[in-house]
Amino acid sequence: MSDATTRLVAQIERTQAELDGELARPELVSDRERYAQVTRRYSELAEAFRLAVLFRDAANRVAEARELLAEGEDADLRGILSEAEAELEALEGPLREAMVLRDPDDDRDTIVEIRAGTGGQEAALFARDLLEVYRRYAESRGLRMDLLSSSEAEAGGLREVIFGVKGPGAYGIFKHEAGGHRVQRVPATESQGRLHTSLATVAVLPEVEEVDVRIDRDDLTIDVYRSSGPGGQSVNTTDSAVRITHLPTGIVVSMQDEKSQLQNRERAMRVLRARLYERAQAERAAAESEARRSQLGTGARAEKIRTYNFPQNRVTDHRVELDVPLREQVLQGSLGPFTEALAADERRRRLEEQIGRNGHEQPG
Repeated sequence: MSDATTRLVAQIERTQAELDGELARPELVSDRERYAQVTRRYSELAEAFRLAVLFRDAANRVAEARELLAEGEDADLRGILSEAEAELEALEGPLREAMVLRDPDDDRDTIVEIRAGTGGQEAALFARDLLEVYRRYAESRGLRMDLLSSSEAEAGGLREVIFGVKGPGAYGIFKHEAGGHRVQRVPATESQGRLHTSLATVAVLPEVEEVDVRIDRDDLTIDVYRSSGPGGQSVNTTDSAVRITHLPTGIVVSMQDEKSQLQNRERAMRVLRARLYERAQAERAAAESEARRSQLGTGARAEKIRTYNFPQNRVTDHRVELDVPLREQVLQGSLGPFTEALAADERRRRLEEQIGRNGHEQPG
């Protein structure tokens, strides 16, 4: 039983007492926002509170057994002591895990953007492959995918595609896909059988409501124009395509897939809100850590989180050094092993950050 864990349990108990005290105040019910904050925090810490009770019970049994053993050796007491000490040791890890602060955006819907990077036509084809992988993964998790915008490339590839994913925990499930995805394979057009390396980049943004991001309409320039297909040819006889520019940040969002100008405008605003929210989050994070980098990067081959190696039939996630079969799992939309490993790694890093920030674990 470490001193750090004992301190953590004491802090958990103090936090529970404070929350119990707040919930007991009659005036709290009339303060809807504060009431929601307190009840949500209590719910988030329910498992920590339960584990703290178990820890305290085991610690009391250890203390009692040691006190009695000091008066004389007893085999039964020695067994009780060993059992209680084992319980304490087993509880240390779960207690720390239970105190890791969750990403508050995890339960939101999400917007995912895929762009072809280095590699020309092959990168565009890989961007389409990623779209299909994500479609299958979303379906397997009971999530609904909503195509917002796409820009076709030659030979059936995609220069860029933006889609939404709706459902419980959508952002938490997809957020670890953000970054550079490198593919190594022999293109169908390669007569010499040479291996090519190309890259597609993925950005994953939590989708937010108007109340989360306030946009001044005076800060927007909205242009309408005719939709165009591959090669620039007109595919619409009306000005239904929409381009929205947010003047303070320079962020530009264009939508042309829908025939209705209103629908394209609504979709563009969804993406703009998500990008502005992510930008604000990034600025806050940058204030705490100068090491934070943009999700999309430059599209260069070196900026990779994952490699899809077709000759070796495996996909490697370089953040957690995990290999998963490519054709049998990943191309079928089975990304669960990556999601679970990366979520566990995120919890570990969050715990380290909390310890580093506070000097020891704190419930927050």
